[in-house]
Amino acid sequence: METTNHQPGALTGLDVFVGGPIQHAILPNGFVGHLQDAISRAIGIVKENGGNIFSAHMVEKFGAETAAFTPDQVSVRDFRWMKKCDVFVPVLPLLEGETLRRTDGTHVELGWATAMGRPIVVITKQPFAESASHLLKGLHRVGAVQVIDFDEFIEKPTLLVEAVLLATEQQQEALHAAVSA
Repeated sequence: METTNHQPGALTGLDVFVGGPIQHAILPNGFVGHLQDAISRAIGIVKENGGNIFSAHMVEKFGAETAAFTPDQVSVRDFRWMKKCDVFVPVLPLLEGETLRRTDGTHVELGWATAMGRPIVVITKQPFAESASHLLKGLHRVGAVQVIDFDEFIEKPTLLVEAVLLATEQQQEALHAAVSA
């Protein structure tokens, strides 16, 4: 399911897939609070600027309804979103010990995005955590990858708008050319 926002703004006409941990962020007392806040902030700033959001976190209500979906449904849905999106924005938070929180699905999505030529704007602590894989650290060598520091994003969420605009510059030019013609 996708949520569409028709407000005019800098991201109008762009489809933004926001991802991040779900299964490994569901704790006995609920979803990891700081991660939910960061993902909600990313979704909110994209919507405020007119972008269309694809988000399993919204559909699955931050883990409250994850069990209602089968692995087949999630795989097909997320793959469809990746094929349709203009940019993929994964939020990769750290655990308290400065280790990346496990998120197998998001890493699969990073592979899909790279293989499909989708621009990627990663929100994670910089420099990359020591626990980050070589493939994650070196992804910018094979894909269009930008990284926003997690803490800087929390302080200034508009950094995401700037990064998405930069990542999708060609799509933006095409959209404006079509509107002007």
